[in-house]
Amino acid sequence: MFSGLSAFPLTPFTADKPDEAAFLRLLQRLTEAKVDSLGVLGSTGSYAYLTRAQRRRITELAVAHSEAIPVMVSIGAVSTTEVLQLAEDAQQAGAAALLLPPLGYQALREEEVFTLYQTVACHVSVPICVYDNPGTTHFAFSDALLGRIAALPGIASIKIPGVPADLQAARERIAQLRSRLPERVSIGVSGDAFAATGLLAGCDGWYSVCGGLFPRIAQAMTAAAKAGDDQRVSALDAQLQPLWALFRQHGGSLRVIGAAAGLLGLTERDCLPRPLLPLSDADCQQIAAVLAALDLS
Repeated sequence: MFSGLSAFPLTPFTADKPDEAAFLRLLQRLTEAKVDSLGVLGSTGSYAYLTRAQRRRITELAVAHSEAIPVMVSIGAVSTTEVLQLAEDAQQAGAAALLLPPLGYQALREEEVFTLYQTVACHVSVPICVYDNPGTTHFAFSDALLGRIAALPGIASIKIPGVPADLQAARERIAQLRSRLPERVSIGVSGDAFAATGLLAGCDGWYSVCGGLFPRIAQAMTAAAKAGDDQRVSALDAQLQPLWALFRQHGGSLRVIGAAAGLLGLTERDCLPRPLLPLSDADCQQIAAVLAALDLS
């Protein structure tokens, strides 16, 4: 489950609580597309805005409706105690893997982050994916720290935040990181605008926001990379450039994907947890135009 396309769906909200019916509509798109795995309650899944009970409920729904596709669940939280509680909830709900970002109100040091992963690895029975996302956690992993963590039992994958734009530089970056990791630990690219380059550079899979709403085109790109069809990967990436531009314009993918889900009638038009606000009507019109031009439905 740590290669291919891992699709990360929204956790849509309505009336300031998770919209379970809308979540299941999103999930159905992913199961029908037969994505390789489901990434539930990631950053796109707004895990930081949900209570423990809400996170367990979303995990239960995902596992129950996954059509046997393995489900990875984020267990990110500020305190180690809460992380362990969330890990236990996710395992009891049937999660096949855990996604762990290092969250900190106080700036975390490398030894503190290593101890977090060491502690969790000793307490869980399913594999762990290391979530390297400095844009939200404000913690940047060194390669040396990733190597130490990857050597722990149960660490199965590293979710990296992106790769250099130049393909040769990206290949060198992936090779450099692989030299630090055990062979059993996969590398998955995230940051959708970097996906094509990351896949062409040798990443094992794509941890995808785009795939959480538009799984078929994301699955096509991932399959082309697996088949060694570099031209097809590049062509699909070129097709999706207007979507990547929207992500950059709005400071990330979440608000754009939330607006797109609403425009497609899959969620309420206002589907983000507070204090996050939906995009303006003018912004939504721009997003609608891009969806129509790309035939994303």
